[in-house]
Order: sequence, then structure tokens, then C-alpha cells
Amino acid sequence: MTRDLRKEEAFDPMRRSIVPATLLAVVTLVGACSSAATQAPTQAPASAAPASVAPASVAPASAVASMAASAAPASAVASSAPIAAVPSGQLIFPGKLVICSDIPYPPQEFFDANGNATGSDIDLGAEIAKRLGLTMEVQNSVFDTIIAALTGGKCDIIISAQNITTSRVKQVDMIPYFQAGQSFVVAKGNPKNITTQNDLCGKTIAAESGTTEIDYLNGSGDYKGQGLSAACVTAGKTKINVKEYQKDSDALLALQAGQVDAYFADSPVAGYYTVQHPDQFQLSGLTLGVADEGISVAKGNTGLRDAVQQALISMINDGTYLTILKKYGDDSGAITAAMAAKLNYIGQ
Repeated sequence: MTRDLRKEEAFDPMRRSIVPATLLAVVTLVGACSSAATQAPTQAPASAAPASVAPASVAPASAVASMAASAAPASAVASSAPIAAVPSGQLIFPGKLVICSDIPYPPQEFFDANGNATGSDIDLGAEIAKRLGLTMEVQNSVFDTIIAALTGGKCDIIISAQNITTSRVKQVDMIPYFQAGQSFVVAKGNPKNITTQNDLCGKTIAAESGTTEIDYLNGSGDYKGQGLSAACVTAGKTKINVKEYQKDSDALLALQAGQVDAYFADSPVAGYYTVQHPDQFQLSGLTLGVADEGISVAKGNTGLRDAVQQALISMINDGTYLTILKKYGDDSGAITAAMAAKLNYIGQ
């Protein structure tokens, strides 16, 4: 991990020009990012909204990005007894909780205007770390290889809008923490008239590699035999042309550029983009299913896993969890403490 401050050129798709963006490779985050409960906003705070259609990924996949301790509210740095003890041998660095997250995927994880990691997942991770007496550090990771990053020792846990699937729980343990449907974003006016599942047939659909959206389109993973494209063929229609992108933001940019007919993502993310850019995008009206998302922990690190689960449950019970979700308009995906206790839970 580098400890240097670097600058790189970031592409802003709204201005279609090259603009300088400061890359914060490592900044320490202490404690939670949430403050006292306020009235729930209908969308992410304006200050957290990205300037471009797809938030620029200002940190490379190998970089570590986190929020400055000075930005944390006073309550975030208050000392308190840890909820549970984490075995020192189950942390990469003593006193730190390194979290892998694929940024950007707003409103759950993205970079703010200053290049700091933020979002509901990031705030939840910060609060979990605080309750375990640890300091959070965020490792920006490519989603398609994020489990390999965890099992390869680059981070302690993953919080990155990961749906809990059969294939994933064979590799890691997953603690339920959120629920989300899957929605399609289309160009303003819905020029391709995508409103039903059959309307996807013959269309070009973009999604991020390694996601359940790709599995759903192709009929792979937990969607084997249930693929959307195969359903089109069965109905005598043209199969879906599936386009995969390494970064979620690139999939959205493909829609903006007219290279694809729709962008497929988790409902909170899809909704976020349409609210931030109503002049360019809208939801198609087609939402498929509800999936549980989980915090991933390497198998064998049972002490860490149980401590993270206890911290999450305590957050749900005292209301901090819901306050964080409301801050980003994610509260419709909130789960109960009983659900959080169901390790590796698949299904509803």
C-alpha cells in the first residue's frame, strides 16, 4: 500500500474534458461518518452528489481511500468499550479494519468532491470499526476480483453491495446487512420503450462484471436456467446483447453515450443516478426481485466475523443503522436484527 499523495487526470463525462482531480491514496478515518438522526432525505445530500453522471473513480483499484478523521463528527471519535474483541491474528494491521469496496457505486459507495470515500456502506463500515475499537481504512477494489482481494489478504472484510449467493458463500462468510431490488436505467423519455421483461429482448444491456446483474442476464451463477436472455429465446424472441464493464460507472457512461439501450444495477444505485441527472436518465419501471446483500469475511476468521456481526446488530438495535441509511435515502433496504443474525442467508 502506498502512503503518498498523488494527482492524476480524471475524466468528467459531463464536461467532456480532462480535469485535474486530487487522489487521496491514504487518509485515516476514525469512527462513524453519521451524526445525530435527522429527518430522512429523499436522496443523498447535495454535498455528496457527484459532479458528473458517473462519479469519477479517482483512486486506482490498488489504492486505499478513506475519509479524514477531522471530517468525522465529535461523536465518531468518542471513546467507548468495544462491542466485541477481535483476535489480533485476524486483522491485517493491529488497530485497523481494512474494508474492500468497489468505488463508485453510489449511494452506497462513492468519492465526494474532495476525493474521500463516502456513502452508506462506507458509513456503516466506519461505525462497525468504531464499535470494535478500530480505525477504518478503505481499499478500493475491482468488484470482479474483490473476493480474491479479501482472501488474498488485501483487506479484512468486504462491504460493497454484494448480493449473498450460493457461489459466494462457498468462498467467504456473508453477514446480511441490506436488501435491494434490481432496476434498469434508460435514456430520458425511454426511447426503446423498455417497461416489461420481454422488452429487454433484442436490446443491448450494460452491467458491471462480476455482479448478479450479469448472472441474471446470462443465466449463470445462482440464475443458472433462469437467465433473462435465455427467457427471450424460449419466447421466440431475440436474445439480449449483454455488455460487461469492469467499473459500474463505465456501464452508465455507455448508456449516456448511446452505446447501449439500458443500464442494469441494484435499485438504490439506479435510483440515485436518475435523481441526480433527471434530464438525462429515468427508471424504465421494470424492477426484478429483491436480493440480500452481505458483509463478507474470510472463512476461518470466525472471531472477526462474529465481532462484525455483533457490532452490526447493536447498530440496528439502537437506531444508528437506520440513521445512516436515511442519510443516503437507502432506508427502504433496511433489514432487522434477526435478519442480520442469519449468517450466509440466501433467499427471502
